[in-house]
Amino acid sequence: MAPRRRRPGAGPPPLPPPRRVEPGTDGRDYEVRPVPGFRATKTYRCPGCDHEIRSGTAHVVVLRIDDEDADDRRHWHTPCWANRANRGPTRRWS
Repeated sequence: MAPRRRRPGAGPPPLPPPRRVEPGTDGRDYEVRPVPGFRATKTYRCPGCDHEIRSGTAHVVVLRIDDEDADDRRHWHTPCWANRANRGPTRRWS
């Protein structure tokens, strides 16, 4: 199959969204990546409320800026992340 070609006059390809960095309650900076519902294909457990984030539910992925491997990323409900100062993680991850 031949590679797809852009139509003439279609303009440049869209830019990736800007990097969203927010402070955590522990004083570290975190990158926050929104996940739209159609991209959420697995079930995760939110560390803010300890409830499941079911597949098809929009949420955010949060990872520490200083974690190059992104091993310590967590999936949060969007409202739980927004209220993280009022509610800490319900369990500690090792």
